[in-house]
Amino acid sequence: MGKREHYKRVIMFLASVLILALETAIFAAVWFKCFAKTDVIGRGFVRGNYVIIGQYALMLYLFFRIYGGFKVGYLRVFEVLFSQILSVICVNIITYLQMALIGRWKFGTNAVPFIYMTAIDLVIVVIWVVGMRWVYARIYPPRKMLLIYGDKNPHDLIRKISSREDKYNICEKVHLSRGEDYIQKKIDEYPAVILADIPAHERNVYLKYCFEKDIRCYSIPKISDILLRNADDIHLFDTTLLLSRNRRLTAEQLFVKRAMDIVFSLLGLVLASPFMLIIAVLIKAYDGGPVFYKQPRLTKDGKVFYILKFRSMKVESETQGARLACKEDDRITPVGRVIRNIHFDELPQIFNILKGDMSLVGPRPERPEIAAQYRREIPEFDYRLKVKAGLTGYAQVYGKYNTTPYDKLKLDLTYIETYSVILDIKLLMLTFKILFQKENTEGVEPWQVTAATKENGRESPEEKENSAAK
Repeated sequence: MGKREHYKRVIMFLASVLILALETAIFAAVWFKCFAKTDVIGRGFVRGNYVIIGQYALMLYLFFRIYGGFKVGYLRVFEVLFSQILSVICVNIITYLQMALIGRWKFGTNAVPFIYMTAIDLVIVVIWVVGMRWVYARIYPPRKMLLIYGDKNPHDLIRKISSREDKYNICEKVHLSRGEDYIQKKIDEYPAVILADIPAHERNVYLKYCFEKDIRCYSIPKISDILLRNADDIHLFDTTLLLSRNRRLTAEQLFVKRAMDIVFSLLGLVLASPFMLIIAVLIKAYDGGPVFYKQPRLTKDGKVFYILKFRSMKVESETQGARLACKEDDRITPVGRVIRNIHFDELPQIFNILKGDMSLVGPRPERPEIAAQYRREIPEFDYRLKVKAGLTGYAQVYGKYNTTPYDKLKLDLTYIETYSVILDIKLLMLTFKILFQKENTEGVEPWQVTAATKENGRESPEEKENSAAK
């Protein structure tokens, strides 16, 4: 498998070129047969045909890249398939609307060729994804791995990694107490190693050993690692320095970000108004209670504001104190369960964005009392308040509702340290994708411990075991 790793990028590149070429060729065939001789680009402008086709290919490539349509071995089969389908549909709709505006068509005119083209595209997408996944699995079977862990129980990490048995296979785990010599001998037996949340000194030892032996090494980043992600290299001396500016967003970035918030929020309000009206009627009709739910939340610099959401729980659902929603939570109404699954309960936050309390993209706005509890366990938790809270964000896209607070903190810090306008646009586009992915809206599992679940007297199996041992 070692030699085949060198050709993985070449194989995936050629596969990506193939699907892009096939989809573009289908569009080109439809274009030349149905539209090339029309007045869409002007008769006799031959080069315009190739500009249109090239633009289609470029748009398709960008959507595939953003939604992960090329990541056959990286994402699950369904995720790649969904990404490809979503990309093709979006690009075909955008292309049709663009041509309709240029050709001054009435909506629905000349739509039949696009419908047939989309149907053929989807068939090819399914064949390509399934076929490439089969090829990938034969060439690159699950990677055998050694897990090195310390005092922190690796159960949760193993559970997460084991959910991708098609890609990773943790064959053995070894505790740091076995000693450096023993662990290094074990490392030599595997093509890949996972360094769990272990002390920095030990992590450095095994990271360097894997580098020396050309062994693939996966490591859980610490907060300090994330803070160095955007550091600049300083070469004024013969000793390299890493400069972390630790500054907030610049004035230009703040201006562009605020402008995007206003423009996209107004546009979103126009598009979402019909859905918001229907949801409001359904909530009121179910139990006669209030339609909206106001709650104090934290935003930039710890400022408290009142977030506005559609009520998804029963009236007086928190009489016994604040706690996060759990799976199969009986406090959630039938209407609330539906709108939570598709994130439509958060649509009224558009008004919070227009007011300036929130941004379109940023860390999830946390409740002050729960944030205070997190802070006792994670003193760095307030680092995420260097920017405004967001309707969506890095942690919301790449994490889940039940992601642990510490992992959410690291995701939020990754966003802050690598911020760019392009990143904001990418996260907004990815948010549309995750609306249909149920796992991102799952509640807290019964075994998961958060500050809120501790407050309500629930412990994880590990904590119960530790308490019994004491």
